[in-house]
Amino acid sequence: MSSFDFTTAPDRSASDSIKWRRYAGRDILPMWVADMDFAAPPPVLDALRRRIDHGVFGYADPWPSVLEAVVEGIARDHDWHIHPDWLVWLPGVVTGFNLAARAVGRPGSGVFTATPVYPPFLHAPAHSERRLVSVPLLRQQDRWEWDWPATEAAVADDVSLFMLCNPHNPVGRVFQRDELTRIAALAERHDLIICSDEIHCGLVLDPNTPHIPIASLDETVARRTITLMAPSKTWNIPALYCAFAIIPDHGLRNRYKRAMAGIVPHVNVLGLTATEAAYRDGDPWRQALLTTLRANARKTIDAIQALPGVRTTPVEATYLAWIDCAGLLQERGLDGPCAFFEAAGVGLSDGRDFGQPGFVRLNFGCPPARLEEALRRIRHAVMETG
Repeated sequence: MSSFDFTTAPDRSASDSIKWRRYAGRDILPMWVADMDFAAPPPVLDALRRRIDHGVFGYADPWPSVLEAVVEGIARDHDWHIHPDWLVWLPGVVTGFNLAARAVGRPGSGVFTATPVYPPFLHAPAHSERRLVSVPLLRQQDRWEWDWPATEAAVADDVSLFMLCNPHNPVGRVFQRDELTRIAALAERHDLIICSDEIHCGLVLDPNTPHIPIASLDETVARRTITLMAPSKTWNIPALYCAFAIIPDHGLRNRYKRAMAGIVPHVNVLGLTATEAAYRDGDPWRQALLTTLRANARKTIDAIQALPGVRTTPVEATYLAWIDCAGLLQERGLDGPCAFFEAAGVGLSDGRDFGQPGFVRLNFGCPPARLEEALRRIRHAVMETG
């Protein structure tokens, strides 16, 4: 029996939370932006209190025990044995893949990704005068898959960077070894650098489909890969702004650091403190969290699949459900689903922002009772207006 409480959550309604402030003063449950409503793990909170009690906040760099905690945590959780020298510290993963776009290729060259995808992926190329090149993932029955012929054709269009999201936000896939091997071979054929956003790697719900970092496949793919990770999603500490790139190849790592020069700030010392505590002592909390998220995922999938006009797919990782509302929109004559669900008292992310209009993303990283109320509101709105 877990000693951690995931049935209640701190009141965020009058806090600094962008998630909750969006609907301040309105009876709308915020289930949109990807942070959870749970307090951070006790070991993280304890480490932060100790660091604050020290009282001095001078300039700081990552210290040896932070590096050890990250290296050991990645080996423990993902069977990937990295070297501390491969780490490049960042204030966030979004910064990380924007830097990759800046460091790889030249103005006008292509940056590939598959849609739907986390919205900053779609904007990163333009920030560095690159071109976005994309193809849609394909839904095959109850699973999203790669369109391999379209992907092969797309990366042949003067593309220099392949931006991968794994585990995938928003469709919730954990890409398997054969899929990753195929991406690695494609990158080798077309001389692509891979930037792999693996921020949700600690949130794999199905223990039978473990996360495999693409750079862990072999030394060949590792030499052309920038892997981005952070404790922020897994241990719910995104506002502490601490992430890192893992770049095994010395030359690529230097190119990446040159792209950072003069524009990327040092990581916050409290973020580093929290990172060490999370990787070293946060796994019992993570395992208890996963039990709650698995149950929440099942509730969400079952509830949505039972409704007319909407459908979704199983969630292999993350606390996010990707919901197709095409039938609902057609039946109701609606332009988009978000306003419909807001009127029902549930605030969701708009699929248009992810490159797939007609979908919504639901964040089920919350106490079960709150999720049940949100699903009740969704059910009532769909059935009452049907």
